[in-house]
Amino acid sequence: MDAAEFRKRGKEMVDYVADYLEKIEKRQVFPDVEPGYLRPLVADCAPQDPESFEDVFKDIEKIIMPGVTHWHSPYFFAYFPSASSFPALLADMLCGGIGCVGFSWAASPACTELETVMLDWLGKMVNLPKEFLAEKDGQGGGVIQGSASEATLIALLAARTKIIRQVQSEKPELTEAEIMGRLVAYASDQFCATLGTTSCCSFDKLLELGPICNKENIWMHIDAAYAGSAFICPEFRHLLNGVEFADSFNFNPHKWLLVNFDCSAMWVKKRSDLIGAFKLEPLYLQHHHQESGLVTDYRHWQIPLGRRFRSLKLWFVLRMYGVKGLQEHIRKHIRLSHQFEHLVLQDERFEICAEVVLGLVCFRLKGSNELNEALLKSINDAKKIHLVPCHLREKFVLRFAVCSRTVESTHIKFAWQHISQLATDLLKTWEHNHHQQ
Repeated sequence: MDAAEFRKRGKEMVDYVADYLEKIEKRQVFPDVEPGYLRPLVADCAPQDPESFEDVFKDIEKIIMPGVTHWHSPYFFAYFPSASSFPALLADMLCGGIGCVGFSWAASPACTELETVMLDWLGKMVNLPKEFLAEKDGQGGGVIQGSASEATLIALLAARTKIIRQVQSEKPELTEAEIMGRLVAYASDQFCATLGTTSCCSFDKLLELGPICNKENIWMHIDAAYAGSAFICPEFRHLLNGVEFADSFNFNPHKWLLVNFDCSAMWVKKRSDLIGAFKLEPLYLQHHHQESGLVTDYRHWQIPLGRRFRSLKLWFVLRMYGVKGLQEHIRKHIRLSHQFEHLVLQDERFEICAEVVLGLVCFRLKGSNELNEALLKSINDAKKIHLVPCHLREKFVLRFAVCSRTVESTHIKFAWQHISQLATDLLKTWEHNHHQQ
């Protein structure tokens, strides 16, 4: 494919993606395929001779789409949102086009510098304490990771290295292995200090945990993967109170801030703590600007060596939506979740299982876990909407997460009517079967 054909095909692909997203609600949200569906549809091995773009293109609908779960459908209410927007898609195209591998400042200065500034923008949007910002001469700063789990692992490794070095300086007679064997990590059943847990979007009490961690010299990492985006709205910022006690903080713009996956934002108060754990300096990666002290080499802030130019997505989205546009997006989703909560509460057969704070509603039929498992099965078998469950204090609970950028009040009403009807049908057969027994 030469540049001329790329121009033509690129425009076709943009049209295809725009059509896909514009008409997504006409597609069944969850696929009909069985495991292994794809192998018989493709050749056993790669073609010896080149195939045409037309051949590849027509196989998208034939082979790929039948096996796609449509995360951006307004009938997708599972997991948490996966962000998508046209500005982010365009920025991703540019990222792929530039194709740099930004492991050091010299490897592409714009790739590093835009990321540092974007994480400062984002940090200011959620009103992070100043210590977390890089600014011109700060000790802290932000970095884009692939996911929140990656950020958590990085914080854990940085904390471990920091404490090992501290103990070594106090007790030089101990080997690293001896120190390692005595280290303790404290966690709850949801793993670390969390704002907006996955199961029910609950919030840990940072103002109680924080001072204890600080007093005992424990590294405190806060995971706000989903909920963090909502802190750009002043009315939800109080949920982040206590972040001032943390050593590191993370949330995912790729969940709820219209920036396509992957873009997980992580901040540290002391960049030296991260760099201390991950610093890697073979000769071929060194460059003469390093000594200036102004230079960030993000390979020291992460597990992989290579990295994509992900800050372009943030830059495009933050500029083209503005803080106000992003706040409107968050508020709309939260309004819709309260609309769904209200519908559930009007039906005395159902109960709400956790306080609805943001865009997640946890609900169930009053009754046994088996009954609710049967309800979820009938919902997901019908494939009109898609939900996933969780366990809350031994109860099987259905999660309803407002996800799609294009979801509206009508989709919420449809979802509730559908769930309500399936519940009616289920309860009839359930009572009938149980009377017979």
